[in-house]
Amino acid sequence: MKPDLRVMLQETALRTELLVAPLFVVHGSGVKTPVSSMPDVYQLSIDYVLREVQELCDIGIRGILLFGVPMLKDAHGSEASDDHGIIQKTVRAIKNKTPEAVVITDVCLCEYTSHGHCGIVEQGVIDNDQTVKRLAEIALSHARAGADMVAPSDMMDGTVAAIRTALDGAGFENLPIMAYAAKFASSLYAPFREAAQSKPSFGDRRSHQLNAANSKEAMRALQRCADEGADILMVKPALPNLDILAKAKERFSLPLAAYQVSGEYSMIKAAGEKGYLDTNAVMYETLLSIRRAGADLIITYFAKEIATQL
Repeated sequence: MKPDLRVMLQETALRTELLVAPLFVVHGSGVKTPVSSMPDVYQLSIDYVLREVQELCDIGIRGILLFGVPMLKDAHGSEASDDHGIIQKTVRAIKNKTPEAVVITDVCLCEYTSHGHCGIVEQGVIDNDQTVKRLAEIALSHARAGADMVAPSDMMDGTVAAIRTALDGAGFENLPIMAYAAKFASSLYAPFREAAQSKPSFGDRRSHQLNAANSKEAMRALQRCADEGADILMVKPALPNLDILAKAKERFSLPLAAYQVSGEYSMIKAAGEKGYLDTNAVMYETLLSIRRAGADLIITYFAKEIATQL
């Protein structure tokens, strides 16, 4: 078959517009600290974030997902909901300089707590109800700062409903929620925890993240978030869970997001650096498979690189 005809008949296509680029933001100025386990990924101060967002918008990537690294951490993650916190300041700066960017904010406590867990810990156990209340406060502070979308990533019961209620009550009825609805407990998050400085000081996150063996549980989690008022449902990590993504595409009418997580990115990068595979080819193939499985949005650290190919 003639190559041009092959492209014309291709069933699935990647588009720059569906890509979302994650960024890690830190306090200070002139800070661009490499993440050792994620080649070409950095912790950036706000001035560098503004440059990066402009570059992304210039090549057609509007979606930005922000993760904040606070100056100080405590048991309740106080900075997470502070109107002068790192995320709040970054959102205001981006919306002032690059208003066309679609700024999505991660809503969780793991980056902000001294123990590194996703919630309020009482006697070694996460208190679901206290945590949900805090997450609603955080989401509301992001909305006040100008976020275009909030993305709760905690996997607590009732988070989406609590955030929706808080946003609606404060006049943010039209602010969408992208829920990390099917988020599995995965070893592929390890590089992210270095970048976000969010490694738990004890235990793990299996009490609230999904068992990788459970497909039915994942579908129930997706349904729960949909019922609570989520506008977009996310599956994470992407590649090990393409079956979940495909099932979700069949069942739900809501848009679906998939997160190609830090470990997926780092494995491809490392293998490419070793010469074991062609980084660009595998990058394209994996992102295409995520799109084919049903993703309407793809969150990936390859966003900038793949956009230059597209």
